[in-house]
Amino acid sequence: MKAIVVTGQAAGTAGMKLVERPRPQAAINDVVVQVHASGFVGTELAWPSTWADRLDRDRTPSIPGHELAGVVTALGYGTTGLSVGQRVFGLADWYRNGTLAEYVAVEARNLAPLPGDVDFTVGASLPISGLTAWQGLFEHGRLRAGQSVIAQGAAGAVGSMVTQLAREAGAYVIGTGRAADRQKALDFGAQEFVDLENDALEDVGGVDLVFDLIGGDIGKRSARLVRAGGTLVSIVGPSEARPADGLAVDFVVESDRAQLGEIVQRVRDGRLRTNIGTVSTLDDAVAAFNQTKRINGKTIIRVRP
Repeated sequence: MKAIVVTGQAAGTAGMKLVERPRPQAAINDVVVQVHASGFVGTELAWPSTWADRLDRDRTPSIPGHELAGVVTALGYGTTGLSVGQRVFGLADWYRNGTLAEYVAVEARNLAPLPGDVDFTVGASLPISGLTAWQGLFEHGRLRAGQSVIAQGAAGAVGSMVTQLAREAGAYVIGTGRAADRQKALDFGAQEFVDLENDALEDVGGVDLVFDLIGGDIGKRSARLVRAGGTLVSIVGPSEARPADGLAVDFVVESDRAQLGEIVQRVRDGRLRTNIGTVSTLDDAVAAFNQTKRINGKTIIRVRP
């Protein structure tokens, strides 16, 4: 099969190559999926799991990519809940070869059925962005109707999901980002927008939940915006500053079949729009990853036409 591999961390996306690799086999509780579309997050080339296994042993050349939509082609011993020929989408294990390939072996529990009226490209754009937003807002942030939320980086793939899900839950949403992101953030449902380059973030005042997707200085300033009893949620590591009288939670997204079902149902109902920035083929993926212009939204590799 064709697959994208990485062999050395220092080279970044420039070190990616399209090669031929053996098709994976289905282990116990696995399925093999013929990948139709894969999502890619550029920061995963900095994740230790891309380069080493759980015992910190080198596992290169490795296949990156963790989001997928495709069709089940084989079941491992003991696998239940899915069937050969079924359309699925989900999130592959961080420490195993990933989804930038024509086939991938995945634990069945990490996948959910993909309804026939949802395109594979859309399906592949949902797992990391949708699950991150869902878990940050509802599991870690305990968001309730009537609360206020700051979505840092509201025009990005995750930030736009945070904005939409928070609005649907009855929250008042303030989006942030660069000046050029204002209209996009508002289009996704933000009721206010703060230009981080020109506006004073602190003028917003206290909010119940800050969802930080940026980190650094913005993460530190975010902590001061959380009112008493509120929560700072981050996916970019522990913040150097914590709310004076609230919680700080940093987390790594996990696959969850029920949550994937909730997310894709909202897409089908028109209550949730995905945010795709660029779509490329597997043959052109390396060039797509090395674009010089800024892409605001999810990068999708369409593996099968």
